[in-house]
Amino acid sequence: MPERFGPEGRGDTLLFVRKIIVILAIAFPLAGVAQEKKQPEPKVEYEKKTVINFEDDTIQGDLTRPDGEYVEARKKVSHSNLIKIREDWRDKVQQAAGDL
Repeated sequence: MPERFGPEGRGDTLLFVRKIIVILAIAFPLAGVAQEKKQPEPKVEYEKKTVINFEDDTIQGDLTRPDGEYVEARKKVSHSNLIKIREDWRDKVQQAAGDL
């Protein structure tokens, strides 16, 4: 330990103190940023009803309409009937009744 207080030991101590100062110089601003509180945003309130008055304004213009109408519609498609009428149904019912 006595060597530490000599000319060579003093350089080690100064280096150690410089490192501590640099670490503290970096740590303090970071700690301040971390503790910074955000201000709450002001609450915006809108009116429930908006009234627009056009009485003092004169609106001039022409109403333009299309010359004709074009309606595109699909043509009706004829489908075959999915229900098939059985022609021999009565015969099968009578045969089943006769089997009883």
